[in-house]
Amino acid sequence: MAKRDFELIREREIGELNARAFFYRHRTGAELLSLVNEDENKVFGINFRTPVADSTGVAHIMEHAVLCGSRKYLVKEPFVELIKGSLNTFLNAFTYPDRTCYPVASQNLQDFYNLIDVYLDAVFFPRLTPQVLQQEGWHYELDGLDEPLTYKGVVFNEMKGAYSDPESLLATHAQHSLFPDNTYGQDSGGDPRHIPELTFEQFERFHAEYYHPANARIFFYGDDDPERRFELLEEYLGDFEPRQVDASIEVQPRFTESTRVVRGYAAPPGGEESARSMVTVNWLLEGEVDADERRALHILEHALIGTPGSPLRKALIDSGLGEDLTGSGMEGELAQTFFGVGLKGVEPGKVDAAAELIVAALEQIAREGIDAEMKEASLNTFEFRMRENNTGSYPRGLVLMLRALGDWLYDRDPFAALEFEDVLARIRQRMAADDRYLEDLIRRHLLDNVHRTTVILEPDVELEARQEEEERIRLETARAEMNRADLEGVMAAAAELRERQGMPDSPEALATLPRLQLGDLERKIKRVPIEVGEVEGTRLLHHDLFTNGIAYVEIGMDLRALTQELLPYVNLFGRALLEMGTEREDFVRLGQRIGARTGGMWTQSLISTVRGSGEAATWLLLRGKGMVDQVEELFAIAGEVLQTARFDDRERFLQMVLEEKAGEESAVVPAGHRVISLRLRAQFDEASWISEQMKGLSYLFFLRQLIDEIENDWPAVRERLEEIRRRLVNRRAMLVNATLDGSDRAVFSPKLSAFLRELPTAEWQPTSWSPAYRAVDEGLTIPAQINYVGKAANVYDMGYELDGSSSVATRYLAATWLWERVRVQGGAYGAFCSFDPFSGVLSYASYRDPNLLETLEIYDQSGRFLKELEISEEELTKAIIGAVGDLDAYQLPDARGFSSMVRHLTGITDEFRQQLRDQVLATCAEDFGKFGDLLEQVAESGRVVVLGSQEAIEAADAARGGWLEKVEVI
Repeated sequence: MAKRDFELIREREIGELNARAFFYRHRTGAELLSLVNEDENKVFGINFRTPVADSTGVAHIMEHAVLCGSRKYLVKEPFVELIKGSLNTFLNAFTYPDRTCYPVASQNLQDFYNLIDVYLDAVFFPRLTPQVLQQEGWHYELDGLDEPLTYKGVVFNEMKGAYSDPESLLATHAQHSLFPDNTYGQDSGGDPRHIPELTFEQFERFHAEYYHPANARIFFYGDDDPERRFELLEEYLGDFEPRQVDASIEVQPRFTESTRVVRGYAAPPGGEESARSMVTVNWLLEGEVDADERRALHILEHALIGTPGSPLRKALIDSGLGEDLTGSGMEGELAQTFFGVGLKGVEPGKVDAAAELIVAALEQIAREGIDAEMKEASLNTFEFRMRENNTGSYPRGLVLMLRALGDWLYDRDPFAALEFEDVLARIRQRMAADDRYLEDLIRRHLLDNVHRTTVILEPDVELEARQEEEERIRLETARAEMNRADLEGVMAAAAELRERQGMPDSPEALATLPRLQLGDLERKIKRVPIEVGEVEGTRLLHHDLFTNGIAYVEIGMDLRALTQELLPYVNLFGRALLEMGTEREDFVRLGQRIGARTGGMWTQSLISTVRGSGEAATWLLLRGKGMVDQVEELFAIAGEVLQTARFDDRERFLQMVLEEKAGEESAVVPAGHRVISLRLRAQFDEASWISEQMKGLSYLFFLRQLIDEIENDWPAVRERLEEIRRRLVNRRAMLVNATLDGSDRAVFSPKLSAFLRELPTAEWQPTSWSPAYRAVDEGLTIPAQINYVGKAANVYDMGYELDGSSSVATRYLAATWLWERVRVQGGAYGAFCSFDPFSGVLSYASYRDPNLLETLEIYDQSGRFLKELEISEEELTKAIIGAVGDLDAYQLPDARGFSSMVRHLTGITDEFRQQLRDQVLATCAEDFGKFGDLLEQVAESGRVVVLGSQEAIEAADAARGGWLEKVEVI
């Protein structure tokens, strides 16, 4: 019956996805895109167009708020309850500049239906109260009538973190510069200066205005019953009547002349790093860009900047004006397409030269043309990606939904972005008929287009202090306007919020949430086929999986062949193999050849503890993929780069080191929780210590020193690269991991043998290393308005013996105690507790945290929380289910083959995996108390690493009597 309220607008067979697509419109105005195929990883999403008129962050705060209880589910945070006890393969929400998306995914049908029901009730019937806005958005805190006012709120602190990240800030300013007159000129995420301007009345009005079915675009994908989809939707849509919703996005008027914008970012006083600027040149593309042209523009983007040899990238890097590229690239997900490219790490006096170079380089490229091989490589790369449809850890259906929204949201054809065969054929035809097709796109959309902005982000050593002073003045002004009764009201409201936050949900409320039972879980592990053999003296792992005609290959080189001092060079060596050229061709031609004749090649390090040994499995992997008929060329390229890659271009290698340094520096603030976690773990186990040398702060410090060495003693650096090759490229110290259909092995195997026969062979012995563990509490300083707080210890050193129940306990701890105390009450954006069962390191970390010592105290109380916990049978079941969901994370074939290789190299047998799974399923309440005893030992003897502002770290250090060793990071 429910289907009668849906009008079928059109349907289509989409061969590229092996799916049948249906597009419906509901009587309320809701639109439904329903894809039916055999993918067990089912996806649902409901999306609303949510343009904003200011930068109060109302859309972003609403995204958080609707998941804080609803009409049907009267718990404080259904989202968290789902995290605790769902088998989901994706569960989150996104705020874009003009839309808000609520997607879920699961392989379990009942779990999928449960997730859909909670999300539909949340978006249409949320429990929006002033307290929800205070918690998720902002509120005043006042500890006493004579104390200063402060701000607190999850989104407020999240966006303080975003505004402390220079690259995020640059992207925001670039978008705003191009769209000063419409919604894209505002910050939908929220500007911390303006978030406190949001009132509850505005908040409620925003939901009433936009969260109606008439403004909803609903998506289904997968192997669930397509008829049942209508029933699930009608249960909610049936409560609404048709209505007009004005969620239109005004077209940005065209500029009559280009503009220049200069902004600042917080930088530390003194030192070279405080003297670097960023610059981007940005264009709002001309006119209406149809689906075909958007695809062509992405091919153009790849040709211009997608590889080290791409002409625009090469011109900018070769100039020496900056350290690495930055900018949005081709942004086609909004109503109007734009393009931005620039440089970071620019000396302030050279920003104008950098901006001028971008335009001049594009002029030269348009005039002289893009190399034909580069065009073919970019077209092939784009086509391979579309055919492979490899979405990594994201469900394929989720990526398809987001891709479809690029047209669908703006009332264009929702099928347009899902099909590509005909589009690719038309683009190939156009490029064949007009060899200047891509160059003409450069001319029309960029060079002849005056809707252009140059955005410069300059270091400002006084900005952080100025922002803090401005916030202090705003708070003092607000306080001055309050009388005693107002101040008491602020204190009472904050106290009432804390009381609500600390109050557990009633059993009756929790019982309303749909949930799985242990009987819904698969008791056995999911096995991946693996055949271990040997070819030409090299270990071969083969995984017989259906890959749709693609071969995925990893060529592993054992880093145990290296001496300890060479480890920091490994990632640079990996890049050098593919980015410095070979005896046969320079790096530009090499990159074009890889792009045109394979599905891609790249290098990656693998560092992980070997179970039961305490030692690390350490490998550098040369990874590649291609259709089976491309395997011969894939191996030919691999053989050439391994044996004949040239390391004699000093300037090229210096460019790579500068790019690495810039990348590491730009990742510190947005990924601060990862920085502190790795820094902590490096104090306890070999694998983490090695990883810290190769990709942590130690690596960043190494890169800064290496720049001087390249400039002053290049022969020594080059000799180290040659020595690494001599030691690693030895087929007796290598392995090959192959994931492909067994029916393709007859073609694959001879090509592999021929490749291996050409490699050098020699005797070798694994090297023993002596990690320099440092038992120290550290305060790492950066120019930021937020902190990242970590604590860790090795619990095996405390006598703990591994049990699978540990994953249930740590997961439950993160979703309850840490979430409620660090995020909900403390105002941090996130808090984590992780345990590595192979190294024995247990660690805590917080993300974008306004607190420091308070968070450490919460960590130290975790043991008592678990020991005093009286967990119900229902809560225990949810915790177990959530842990099993982590074990059963969905993987595409290439990832399954890769994970199987990792397990083989680290001694994780299927028998061991099954034992852990059995222990997870058998977890009981007593296990939480036992783990609590362990956490109390961590509280007593764990090490601490914090990353944050100098002021916050010095204040914390002084409060505890000088216990932190301080290190300036940026």
